[in-house]
Amino acid sequence: MIPELGHYVLILAFWIALAQGVLPLVGAATGHLGWQSMAKPMTTLHFGLVLLAFLALTWSFVINDFSVLYVSQHSNSLLPTVYRVAAVWGGHEGSLLLWAFLLALWSVAVAVFSRTLPLAMSARVLGVLGLVSTGFLAFILTTSNPFDRLLPAAADGRDLNPLLQDVGLIIHPPMLYMGYVGFSVAFAFAIAALLSGRLDAAWARWSRPWTLVAWVFMTFGIGLGSWWAYSELGWGGWWFWDPVENASLMPWLFGTALIHALMATEKRGGFKAWTVLLAIGAFSLSLLGTFLVRSGVLTSVHAFASDPSRGVFILIFLVVVVGSSLTLFAWRAPKVSVGGRMGLISRESFLLANSVLLVVATGAVLLGTIYPLVIDALNMGKLSVGAPYFNTVFVPLLSPLLFLMVPGVAASWKEAQISQLVSRLRWVALGSLLLACGVPALLQELGQGEWLWGTSLGLFLSAWIVLGSVKHAVMRLRQPGRIALSYWGMQTAHLGIAVLVVGITMVKGYELERDVRIGIGETVTLRDFTFELKRMEDVDGPNYKALRATLEVTKDQRVVAQLTPEKRRYFSTAMPMTEAAIDSGWMRDLYASLGDPVEPHPQTRAPRWNLHVYDKPFISWLWAGA
Repeated sequence: MIPELGHYVLILAFWIALAQGVLPLVGAATGHLGWQSMAKPMTTLHFGLVLLAFLALTWSFVINDFSVLYVSQHSNSLLPTVYRVAAVWGGHEGSLLLWAFLLALWSVAVAVFSRTLPLAMSARVLGVLGLVSTGFLAFILTTSNPFDRLLPAAADGRDLNPLLQDVGLIIHPPMLYMGYVGFSVAFAFAIAALLSGRLDAAWARWSRPWTLVAWVFMTFGIGLGSWWAYSELGWGGWWFWDPVENASLMPWLFGTALIHALMATEKRGGFKAWTVLLAIGAFSLSLLGTFLVRSGVLTSVHAFASDPSRGVFILIFLVVVVGSSLTLFAWRAPKVSVGGRMGLISRESFLLANSVLLVVATGAVLLGTIYPLVIDALNMGKLSVGAPYFNTVFVPLLSPLLFLMVPGVAASWKEAQISQLVSRLRWVALGSLLLACGVPALLQELGQGEWLWGTSLGLFLSAWIVLGSVKHAVMRLRQPGRIALSYWGMQTAHLGIAVLVVGITMVKGYELERDVRIGIGETVTLRDFTFELKRMEDVDGPNYKALRATLEVTKDQRVVAQLTPEKRRYFSTAMPMTEAAIDSGWMRDLYASLGDPVEPHPQTRAPRWNLHVYDKPFISWLWAGA
C-alpha cells in the first residue's frame, strides 16, 4: 500500500503545485487579494504532500520492499540501513524526488520567513516556485516515477553502486541540491520583480539572504564532493574537471557573481538589470546541470539516466524556463533606471569587474563541457576536453579576479582615489611579494621542490587577500560605530578563498607520488617517509570481502602513521573497488591506494601487489578553505 500511497500523493502534489503557481500569479496581476492570500496555505500543503511521498519512498528502502522497481535497482538486503536511506537519492528517480522535496522545503521557508514581504510580491514569488515545482513533478510522474511496481517482487535487490557506499553520499547530494534548488528562490524573486515592474533596491534586499544561503549550501556541497572523490575513488585527485563536476561549478560561479551584484543593487541601486540576468542565469545553469546529469548525454560516475525521453523533457523544460524568463527580461529591462552614478575607480566598478570575470569563467567552463557533446551529436568525431584546457583558461581569468578582491573591499562606494588605494595597499603588496618569493626559495633550498612561477603566483594572491583583509579589518575596527555581521561574513569568505588557493598551490607544486610493486617486508621511500608493507589479510564487510594491506610509515626511524588501504569486492555486483587509506594533517596528507596483484618477486617468488603512495602537502587546506 505504501508505494501506491506515494504515487497518488505525488499526483495530488502536482495539482496543488499547479494551483500554487497559477492562482497567486493571476491574483497579483488582477489585484484579487483572495487568490494572492492562497499562496502560503497552498505552499504549505504542497510541502506536506511531497514530504509524505519522500517518507514513503524512504520507508520502502528501510523495509526492503523489492516490489518497488526503484528499490530493487538500488538496494540490497545486506546493505547497511544508513546506506539504504542514502540510496533513496542514489539513483535517477529518487534524486529527482529529493530535488522536488527540497524545492518544496525552500518554498515553505519563503512562505514562513518572508512575512514582511508585500502580499503581491510574496504571491508572485511563491507562484513562480509553484510553477517550477509543477514542471519537476510532471517530469517525475511521466518519465521517472520512483514508485513504479515490480510484480512479482524481486527476491533481492541489485545493491547500491559501491562507489556510492560512502559517508559522503549521505551528505553530499542533499547539500549540493540545497544549493541547486536554492537558486530557484533568487530566480523567483527576480521574475517577481520583473512581473511587478519594480526593479528597485527592495527586491535585492529581499532576495540577497536567500541567495547567500543557497550559495553556502552549494559551496559546502562542492567542497564535500571534492573530498569524497579524493578519499573514495582511489586516484589521489580532488577535481577531475568531470562534466558533471562542471555542472555544479557553473551555477556556483554565477551565484558568486549574483551575490556581489545584489550587494551593489541593494546599497547603490546599480546593476539592476545585470543582477536580474545573473539570477536567471544561475537557475538556468542549475537546470542545465540537471539536463547533463539525467539526459544520458554524459558518461560519468555521477550521471544517472540514459533514457532519451527524459533528456527531451528536461530540454523542453529548460527552453521554456529560460526562453520565457529572457523574453520577460527583454520586455522589462529597457524601462529599468540606470541607478546611481559610479566612478571608474569605485567599489561598484570592482564588483562589476569581478562579476564579469566570473561570468566569462563560467562561459569558458560551459564551452569546454558542451563543445565535445555538440561535436559528438553532429557525428563529427569524438573530442575530449580535459584538465589542460580548463587550467589554461581558468588561471588567467581567476588571477585578476582574486587580485581585485582586495581593492574592491578597500575602495569607497561611488568614487575612490587611486592614490588613496595605493597608499593603503603598498605595504600589503610588498609583504605579499616577499612571501611569494621567499617561501618557494626556502623550500627549494631545503630540497622540497623546484621554484615554479605558478607557485609564486598562487602564494602572492593568497598573501595579498589575507594581508589586505587584515589591513582593512584593522582600519574598520579603529572607526567608530558597530560593524555589521555581514562585514565579517564577507571577510571570512575572502579568507576562505585565500586558504583554498594556498592548498591548490602547494599540492600542485610540491606533491610527490610513486607507483611501485611491493611485497610483504619491502619498502618504498617518498621524500622523508618510508612505507613498509607489514602484512596482507582478508577482511569481511557487511556486503563485501576485502583484501587489506597494512603499511607502517616511518620518518627518521620513528613511526608516524599506519595506513590500511583495501581492495574490496562486493557480493551483489562482484565489482572490485579501491578503498584508499589517508593519514591527514594540517601540513600534509599521506595517501596510499592498493592495486591488483602482480607477478611474484623474481628471486623469492613471494607475492606482490601494485601500490600507489602520495605525499600531498597542504591538501587539507582545500576543504578548510571551503
